[in-house]
Amino acid sequence: MDLHFSPEEMAFREEVRAFLKDRLPTRIAEKVRTSKRLTKQDMVEWHAILNERGWYANHWPKEYGGPGWSVAQAAIFDIESALAHAPRIVPFGVSMLGPVLIKYGSQAQKDHWLPRILDGTDWWCQGYSEPGAGSDLASLKTSAVRDGDHYVVNGQKTWTTLGQYADMIFCLVRTSTEGKKQEGISFLLIDMKTPGVEVRPIILLDGEHEVNEVFFTDVRVPAENLVGEENKGWTYAKYLLTYERAGLAGVGGSMAAFNHLKEIAQSQRKGGRPLAEDPLFAARLARLEINLENLKLTNLRVLAASGSGGSAPLEMSAMLKICGTEIRQEITSLTRRALGPYAQPFVSEALDEGFNGAPIGPDYAAPVAVDYFNNRKLSIFGGSNEVQREIITKALLEL
Repeated sequence: MDLHFSPEEMAFREEVRAFLKDRLPTRIAEKVRTSKRLTKQDMVEWHAILNERGWYANHWPKEYGGPGWSVAQAAIFDIESALAHAPRIVPFGVSMLGPVLIKYGSQAQKDHWLPRILDGTDWWCQGYSEPGAGSDLASLKTSAVRDGDHYVVNGQKTWTTLGQYADMIFCLVRTSTEGKKQEGISFLLIDMKTPGVEVRPIILLDGEHEVNEVFFTDVRVPAENLVGEENKGWTYAKYLLTYERAGLAGVGGSMAAFNHLKEIAQSQRKGGRPLAEDPLFAARLARLEINLENLKLTNLRVLAASGSGGSAPLEMSAMLKICGTEIRQEITSLTRRALGPYAQPFVSEALDEGFNGAPIGPDYAAPVAVDYFNNRKLSIFGGSNEVQREIITKALLEL
């Protein structure tokens, strides 16, 4: 397998770099570089710029409004965007729901929902996890009972990322209690403005409103919003998770964060010398760089195996999810260690655009504690890493 980029792909990389230099707003890139909070408008603005170029749904086929890129081109774009400090594309509509609709949705659903994802008419969120069904997602209890031309939905979803902004939510709901618990699940599209839908914020330790609880009380959903067949939603959910977990590898983001870590290690001093020259710290930095290089190669192998427009095997996505999230956590851990006492204080307002208060330590120290603690979630969401190891084991042993 040739894992080197071809001359055409190298030329494409230069095209991406030129586009990012010309079209990525400096204000937004600076907010990303310094880990300032992005507003919904920041994210919508960047999505619109990408969509204007035809690069927003960069893994969709041309027939549905994507650029028809190869997997290598999509990987190049993701890496170069992260290195240029572009906002990460919000994945729920374009990277999660979109592929499911393209593969399993009816023609009417594709015609209606896909253009609205592209032009930003609908902001989507994901309704998978519940208080008693996280990594054991098949234990979900949110019910949908058929009533004529509608389903009546009752239940609760939790950890709904950016749900406060959402117009729509794609949900896994239980439509049958017979047989295996995976066999009675359906995939339903729900308008967040429907009577009976309530969004309650979950405020994190840093004061951030990133996630939510969503409650459904006798919510009536048109039956045509059922994706695929009733009670076949587990198949669609697994297909979606291959995209989510592969995306959680975050290769480009880790490359950008690692470059920043190396800059910090050169600027911080220990015993009058750069921290990067300290033997113990240098050894951890070297080990991390080796693991990151391995992740980059593994990511290319997975992309090559999946093929253009396809999805990687579940166990390969699980492996990427484990390795990628553990590497990102190690980067935040070493960054925090590199800054020592400057990483301890946390001034929430310092992460807002326009803050002009006195910094505590270097200007890049403000988000370090938040990044470290917030990124502990990476090995939990999208299916905990312990569950991912079980997936790999079962696949390899054919259990």
